[in-house]
Amino acid sequence: MSSALRIARVARPLVANPQVARFSIAPRMMAAGDSGSPRSGGAASGDAFTKREEAAENLYVKRQEAEKLQALREKVKKGEAQLAKDKADLDKADKK
Repeated sequence: MSSALRIARVARPLVANPQVARFSIAPRMMAAGDSGSPRSGGAASGDAFTKREEAAENLYVKRQEAEKLQALREKVKKGEAQLAKDKADLDKADKK
């Protein structure tokens, strides 16, 4: 067997499909020490998108809290109305 044929057999790709061999199964490495965690320095060091996203989240939370407060106010009003009705019924029963 010639040396060129031996080299060709050894140098053959290990997988049948050479397209698959181009992709690595190793995990992607982050560049410059990035770990996917939030930026250091907090929200103050964020770009415009980060600040806009934070503002949108804060607005959403504020609206949710306002809806909860409104529901609680309505519940208190219903409770006070029921209490007034019960007091009136009690006064009416005491007079008899």
